[in-house]
Amino acid sequence: MAEEICFFNKDTLIIRPSKKSPVLLWIVVLVFAMICGLYICSICVKQINTHTKTKFINIEVIERSCHDYGIDQSQIPYLHYPRPETFSRAECTCNPVRLFAILSMQRSGSGWFETLLNSHINVSSNGEIFSAKDRRDNISSIVKTLNRVYNLDWFSSASKNECSAAVGFKWMLNQGLMEHHKEIVEYFNSRGVSAIFLLRRNLLRRMVSVLGNSYDRYAKLLNGTHKSHVHSPEEADTLSNYKPTINSTSLMADLKQMEVTAAKALEYFSSTRHIILYYEDLIKNRTKMVDVEEFLRLPQMDLTSRQVKIHKGPLSGHIKNWDDVNKTLRGTTYESFLYADY
Repeated sequence: MAEEICFFNKDTLIIRPSKKSPVLLWIVVLVFAMICGLYICSICVKQINTHTKTKFINIEVIERSCHDYGIDQSQIPYLHYPRPETFSRAECTCNPVRLFAILSMQRSGSGWFETLLNSHINVSSNGEIFSAKDRRDNISSIVKTLNRVYNLDWFSSASKNECSAAVGFKWMLNQGLMEHHKEIVEYFNSRGVSAIFLLRRNLLRRMVSVLGNSYDRYAKLLNGTHKSHVHSPEEADTLSNYKPTINSTSLMADLKQMEVTAAKALEYFSSTRHIILYYEDLIKNRTKMVDVEEFLRLPQMDLTSRQVKIHKGPLSGHIKNWDDVNKTLRGTTYESFLYADY
């Protein structure tokens, strides 16, 4: 741009520079600001990436450190390291947890069996959680409930929380288990859940127990309170005083149906890791509980229960129409039920 030359007189010459455009100055300032901004952003992005990578590496190291590579490789799918949302496992973070479910039918000794398990310092068995219908409405609600239990976010009186070595619950066959067996088997196998079948050999005794418990729900023989399980001989005697009348006409069909249900459950869950137990065997030989501890890979302990058996002695003393029942079952495959005692 040409400079302006001004002549005020013949002796004086003044040279005045031309005015620069303010737009050009703004452009220069803007470009400079953009360059500085890009530089600062690039530094921040690098720091974020470095922090993220470090975070992922730290998590990976923590998870790897929780695995004991000295164990049997076949057991790895059954070892879990839950990270509960409701509490911290603290120093027990790397204690492996095994998942289990007790599959049974009502009045088959599952309550007594569960108290034995819960007497182990490292076991949390959370009761009959699917007795509530809303938890078993569909497979989605079932899976949601299972996830809470196995993530240690289910709280009950049996919860050991931080240092549990095995966590599970009771699941009755008529509580959505059979209806959704395909999805549940898939869940068990994918999550490494072990099934503990607890069945009863003497189905006639189970029937007496079912009828007696159903009666007490309304009669409330123990001072106006219904109890499915008792802790004293006096309470047991009070409940056993009631003698149910068994329908001898449908008795054979009813016993057969119980057998079929149990057989189907065993067939449905045959592909899972499982153990089959019978109530009578546990009563006669308490060392059978050692098999359960080994199945769950637990340290052996003396397991105890405060529960007292209600119906003791010969069945003839617990069934009102004993003669009809005796006549119906004699000479059949179920005749042994009439005499079995323990």
